[in-house]
Amino acid sequence: MGLRLHNTFSNKIEDFKPLGEVVRIYSCGLTVQSAPHIGHMRAYMVRDVLVRWLVHSGYKVKTLENFTDIDDKIIEKQKEQKRDWRIIADENIAKYLDACDKLNIKRADFYPRATQHIEEIIELVNKLIEKGFAYEKGGDVYFKVRQFPDYGKLSKKNIDDLVSGARCVPTEHKEDPLDFALWKAAKPGEPYWISPWGKGRPGWHIECSAMSMHHLGETFDIHTGGEDLIFPHHENEIAQSECATGKKFARYWLHNGWVTLGGEKMAKSTGHYFLIEDVLKDYRPNVIRLYLLKTQYRHQIEFSRERLNEAKAAYLRIQTYIHGFENLPETTEPLKLKEFTEAMDDDLNTPKALGIIFDLIKQGYEKPSLDIATSIKYYLKIMGFIEEVPEQPLADIVEILHEVKVKLKEKKSTLLDTATLGFWNLLEDIKTSEEFFPNLIYVLLQIRNQLRKDKDYELADFIRKRLAQKGIQIFDKGDVSTFRVEAK
Repeated sequence: MGLRLHNTFSNKIEDFKPLGEVVRIYSCGLTVQSAPHIGHMRAYMVRDVLVRWLVHSGYKVKTLENFTDIDDKIIEKQKEQKRDWRIIADENIAKYLDACDKLNIKRADFYPRATQHIEEIIELVNKLIEKGFAYEKGGDVYFKVRQFPDYGKLSKKNIDDLVSGARCVPTEHKEDPLDFALWKAAKPGEPYWISPWGKGRPGWHIECSAMSMHHLGETFDIHTGGEDLIFPHHENEIAQSECATGKKFARYWLHNGWVTLGGEKMAKSTGHYFLIEDVLKDYRPNVIRLYLLKTQYRHQIEFSRERLNEAKAAYLRIQTYIHGFENLPETTEPLKLKEFTEAMDDDLNTPKALGIIFDLIKQGYEKPSLDIATSIKYYLKIMGFIEEVPEQPLADIVEILHEVKVKLKEKKSTLLDTATLGFWNLLEDIKTSEEFFPNLIYVLLQIRNQLRKDKDYELADFIRKRLAQKGIQIFDKGDVSTFRVEAK
């Protein structure tokens, strides 16, 4: 059936049909007056999963994500911190990109900054003035909202209701309280650029229109962002862009729900948030990804340590199952592919897709299977999880192996002479190489299974108990043994 996405514009699930050979996506990026919080990262995780699934489905993709590096909020931070606004912006952009890399969020193809596109912004504002959709007063330029008959078509808001709303406060320059700023005259001490209307800087909304159309064209495929941006930001983007070009701006609008804290939206303005850099200190990237993907992107998700710990335990179950198999190969024919594809094609239904992975794990614990393990690995990669080894010090396992070696010597066991154990002389050289961690546990399991066959239950039980002390649980199914690393 193919990919179907919820389009905020129609408020319906629609079949996705790209304009051309390359799917062009614009994501509203950060206003970088401060470091990103986990609520911000959800929006870019959504873009990441969307892009991954499009690429997996055979599409070519071009992505653009802007940075608003000049804004009232950034100027306020400059005054508050007594530091140059450019330094503040650069620091927070670096923090954001570092968090993306740690979370394995694919980088966009372009990260344009508003200050890099002043020329395009001025050109767009001029075009709106020439067409009669904007006017200048005292160095400020405003968009005439009532000149765009379809205003409110994205947010489903009525102009008459907006006039009486508290958000629309008239100023001495505005002709209408609904009108919004395209260009702002600079106040003393503020950053500015020279324009036909004097010294000033762009308004927030016009930046996104200028950057997206410059890089992606006047009409592009998908526009993403948080649901808090629907009004007024995205509504204003549509109005000014379509008035300037006479063409449809974006064809599909994807909006993600908020990450809430105590039922309220995380927001920099209220101080009601958790910085992603702090969350990453306590939780691994894959745990955070699982926590965010367990809820379908359009729904709100409550932030709490309890829910992150639930995600931690759930991810541990995934991780330790697939690490129960040595050197997992790649597969091109995973189990339950039809069900997984249907879930992802259904408006990126990541909770259902994860449910398929956990169903496979349940089957695997009942009857260990290489096909199940390779299928899980396949799906985890598609969903952007980082392949990793358990957080278990290699030295702990080496210590147990040496203890077992001593006991085998005391018993004069022939196990010391088997080809399986030809690695004994290498133990000292691999203590610092964590990639050996699963392999060494497998050696212990092989030794233990042979001891069980030889009815040496005392030493077999010693291995089980010592591993348990290190947080590694052994599970036996007939002659097959698997392990699981318990959560710390």
